[in-house]
Amino acid sequence: MPSLLSREKFLVLAALVAVSGFFVEHLILEMGKLAAVIAAVALIGVIVLASTRVAHAAEILAHKVGDPYGTMILTLSAVAVEVIILAILMNNSASPTLVRDTIYAAVMLDINGILGLAALLGGLRHGEQPYNDNSGKTYGVMILTAMGISMIVPEFIPADRWHYYSAFTICAMIALYALFLRMQVGPHSYFFSYSYPRQTKPKPATGDASHSEPEEPSQSSASAIGVILAGVIIIGVLAEFMSAFLDLGLKGSGAPPALMAVIVASISAAPEILTALRAALRNRMQATVNIAMGASLSTVILTVPVMEGIALYSGQPFVMAMTPVQTVMVTITLIAAAINLNDGETNAIEGMTHFVLFATFVMLTVLGL
Repeated sequence: MPSLLSREKFLVLAALVAVSGFFVEHLILEMGKLAAVIAAVALIGVIVLASTRVAHAAEILAHKVGDPYGTMILTLSAVAVEVIILAILMNNSASPTLVRDTIYAAVMLDINGILGLAALLGGLRHGEQPYNDNSGKTYGVMILTAMGISMIVPEFIPADRWHYYSAFTICAMIALYALFLRMQVGPHSYFFSYSYPRQTKPKPATGDASHSEPEEPSQSSASAIGVILAGVIIIGVLAEFMSAFLDLGLKGSGAPPALMAVIVASISAAPEILTALRAALRNRMQATVNIAMGASLSTVILTVPVMEGIALYSGQPFVMAMTPVQTVMVTITLIAAAINLNDGETNAIEGMTHFVLFATFVMLTVLGL
């Protein structure tokens, strides 16, 4: 137990901050906007630290079970964090577009930010990086279908029939994910795997040989699962306080309307960024593709039914139809991904195209579009 606590010092810190939040929340809110903004920024940092530990525990499990199960566990843990934060923010926020903007921001961050930067840096170091092109094609068409059903078609649904289409969307997303999951872990799992050539490793002269795998291979699966569950609960509590501080701090500040959505997407993607970049720099582009594209798909295909279910239960619909600018950006992104992920190899030029699209997304967000 002491060794577990020392390893999870960031999670312990997050737990202590969560407990202290119950005693200082009202005091900070009474101190005004500046104090609320400072507290919110500090909480975002703590949440990111906690989410990295959740992702690390998921990575331990991923190492034990191997791909494609490993990347599935990693992306599911990130989506769980995102859904919990979204549910809490939706309960405290009056914004009807928060879910839509968060999913859109997550797709831009995952495909254009994570995959783009990883392919760019990996391409500059290794040149062309191979991966299984079946995975890119499968991810791409499923993301297009899921976003089209849940975020483009709703523009044409009459307001008085939203609950019928919302129920249909839930069923469609569950059916898509059930088939995807069967393919990912069943007989078609080779779609998401790549057989890398073996590299000869010199025999270590001492017992402190370096490892490219997770730092704590001795950690048991049970403790890793416990860390994930504890981390998700702690993050949920911290998100409750963060929401209250952000609502006060950003009120009347002129901040971009989608800022909250970008924050949520960034928090859930932070651990994935580090993992994907490490994989690309080690010339393991398959893991990067699985993480970036899998995270995008999981965000859409799992977040939508959960949030739609909450809307049906509460009887309060929210806006899921993307704006024209968002639709154009998603279309360009998925077309670029379909072309770039079509031949089984990535390079720096392909990475740069996606990273420029990510920079465009950031610029549009700053402009409030």
